[in-house]
Formats: sequence, structure tokens, C-alpha cells
Amino acid sequence: MRHMSAFSDSELPPGTVARARAGEPGAREAIFRAFGPAVRTLARRLVPRTSAAEDLAQDVFVEVFTSLAQYQGRGSFAGWVRSITVNRCLMHLRSPWWRLLSRTKAYDEVQDASGRTMSDDGDALDLERALMRLSDRARAVVWLHDVEGYTHAEIGALLGGSASLSKSQLVRAHARLRTLLEPEGVENACMPVSTNC
Repeated sequence: MRHMSAFSDSELPPGTVARARAGEPGAREAIFRAFGPAVRTLARRLVPRTSAAEDLAQDVFVEVFTSLAQYQGRGSFAGWVRSITVNRCLMHLRSPWWRLLSRTKAYDEVQDASGRTMSDDGDALDLERALMRLSDRARAVVWLHDVEGYTHAEIGALLGGSASLSKSQLVRAHARLRTLLEPEGVENACMPVSTNC
């Protein structure tokens, strides 16, 4: 299995997509119930502001329901919904509005998954908080590669670059995460892997 995530066609009763295409409200509700949690989780991981991520999750379902005729049945329906989610989130992060907002002081108030505002008060950072301290692009690369299972070539294409761009972003993001997660004064006991092979 290439992409490891909560998106799964097994959550959807057989024939649901065809019934949703025909406009059956119950089928659309079944799609929303089957993929709602996965869409919200992925949006929340890629977009740091809870309110923006929730709005994007709603936008994903609007696009899914208005684009059902475009789904040709090639590949999994879950993968199609996931790709819409990723594309919506990355489009949001690339928007001029988001770039402007991310430079303002209001953006400094990062929220954790529960929606509570986190302050930079020197408390020990857990992985969730550390991820939120990465840049939008670095966080997207880490999540898409390490959790969703996307390849570097796929991530590079999504970000408008190459596999090398994805690889270098991931290496830098992992180094930053190690710095954020290691307790102060603790030396990393692991030896680096030799790159001479």
C-alpha cells in the first residue's frame, strides 16, 4: 500500500458513489461521514490555523460533490478525495492572502489540534507543537512524505518543483524537528549514517 492514511474505500458502502452522482442525499451524507474525519485531519495537518483548515475541509466536500461526474472510477475514490484535499490545502498555502497573513503578528498565535492558542513560553514541545513551528511548505512535505506516504517526485510536482526540492525540504525539516524535540543540553547519541556508500 503506497499511501498510508485514514482515507479508505472500505468505509464506503458499495454503490454509494453512483447514488451520489444521481443526487441522492443519503449517498452524499455517507461520503461525508466516511471521509469527513480524514479530510479534516489532513487539512489540519497541512494548514496551521484551525478555522482555515475547517473551512478548507468544507470546501473539499463542495468540490467533491460538484465534481462527482469527473471521477471516472480509475483508482480509489478515497485517493481521489485525498488528492482534492491536498490540492485545496496547497492552493490555500500558496495564495497571496495566506502569505500576507503569515507575515502578520496575528499569525504568531499558533493553535494546537484542540484549537487552544499556544504561546512560545519555553515549555517542552511535543511533536504536534514542533510541526506547527515548521514553515508551511516544510510541514506539508513532512506530513505528505512521512504520514501520507507520497513519494518525493509526487510532492515535488504538488509543490511546483522537483523530487530534489522535496528531499532537501524533508532533510531540513527533520533537522529542525530534532532541534525542537531534543531536551536542552542533551547530545544526540546516534552516529550519522555514512554517505560514502
